[in-house]
This record gives sequence, structure tokens and C-alpha cells, in this order.
Amino acid sequence: MATALITGASAGLGLEFAWQLATARHDLVLVARDEERLERVAAQIRAAAGVRVQVLPADLSVPDDVARVAARLALVEPEDRPVGLLVNNAGYAVHQRFVGGDVDAEVTALDVMVRAVLVLSHAAAGQMTERGRGAILNVASVAALTASGTYSAAKAWVRTFTEGLAVELRGTGVTATALCPGLTHTEFHERAGIDYTQLPEVAWLNADRVVAAALADVRRGVVISTPSLRYRLASGLLRVAPRAAVRAFEGR
Repeated sequence: MATALITGASAGLGLEFAWQLATARHDLVLVARDEERLERVAAQIRAAAGVRVQVLPADLSVPDDVARVAARLALVEPEDRPVGLLVNNAGYAVHQRFVGGDVDAEVTALDVMVRAVLVLSHAAAGQMTERGRGAILNVASVAALTASGTYSAAKAWVRTFTEGLAVELRGTGVTATALCPGLTHTEFHERAGIDYTQLPEVAWLNADRVVAAALADVRRGVVISTPSLRYRLASGLLRVAPRAAVRAFEGR
């Protein structure tokens, strides 16, 4: 039975990853800041799915906490089971303008969505390549192809980093996948204070389908996973559109 470690596991896509992986009989290591919420989720999953669930509270903007999660991935403690799937899911949008905004909030978000992804991917890739098997799934976004501020920039880094990691991992038995979903029904936008209620329902994806598509792509070794035909088409248009046009659209 394989073990999966999921960051941002107490809500949104992370919680959906936890349930789908548990249903598929994976043991879990759940990482998030809210220990009480994590313990509640862990108890529910243990009761419903009968798998082992380890709770690892951590704030991924804090280097010492990231180091603790990295140590779990690197099998520092000999009694730990190896992690066969790392899901770097933790992330959020800072809903402010960059110029004149709180730079500390931006740095904290960067630490969670960039630095933690780098450190944890490094730890996971090391032990996975030694064993000759494993997978790393980094949650990026279709926003990586837009010009919507620092969130887009962070997710563009995740996408490009994952592509480079996939190239380096060829022939090792370990894969790297960047998940690039579009708008998805989760707590993400509410927590960020972003109002998208004016958008039609057709623009939205359901978390269960996003996660199912991502896990299917991981099993096939797909490097860029973009769930749904409409967002694959949108991503294709964004890749070929002149960047001046993309910036002009964002400006509106």
C-alpha cells in the first residue's frame, strides 16, 4: 500500500486529494496549519476508508516547519514508511495590488507556493530516485499563463519548475506533473476575498473531477495536466496569443 503526502490537506483540492487517495487504499500524511481541523479530517478518513493517516501540522511559510515536512519525505526517521506520491497543493492568492500593498504578505505567499514546493520536491525526489519509483504532483494553475499579479508569477514558476524536474527525472522511475486547473469550486476564492459570482457556471470545474483527472494523469506520467477540454483550449490560446494581448486583457 503506497503512502501519499499532501500539503494544504485540510480544505479544497487538498482535502479532495486526501479522500480520493484514501478511497484508492493509499495511506496518507496530511499537512496543513490547522492541527484541529487536520485531526478531524484524519479521524473521518480512518473511519471511512480504513487506511493509516498521519497528521503533520506545519506552516509552510516557516522554514523550520518546511524542514520537518522535508525530513518526513526524506525518511530521516527509520520507522517512517516511504512516501510514493507527494502532492504540493498548499497555496493561496493575496488579494491586493502589488504596488502599495503589504510586501510581507507577498513574501509569505511566495514562501508557501515557491520555496516550500522547491524544498519538498527536492526531499521527495531524493528518496524516490533511490527507490526507483514515485511521483511528484505540483499544483499550478491556468493562471500561470496569464499576467494577473504575483499569484500568476508563483504558479508560472511551479509550472516551469515541474517541467524541468520532469526532464531531470527521465529514466529514474519517478515522474513530475504540474496540475493546471481553471476556476474550481473550493474555498479558495472565498478565502482570498475574490468575488467571481458574476461568472457563468460553465466557467467552473468541480473539485472531484479535477482531482480524478490529475491522478489519472499522474498514473500515465503526464507532465502538464489541465483538466477539462475548455481549459485545455483556453490554455492553448493563452500560449499562442501575443503577450501584449494577454496583458491588455488583464488590464481590463
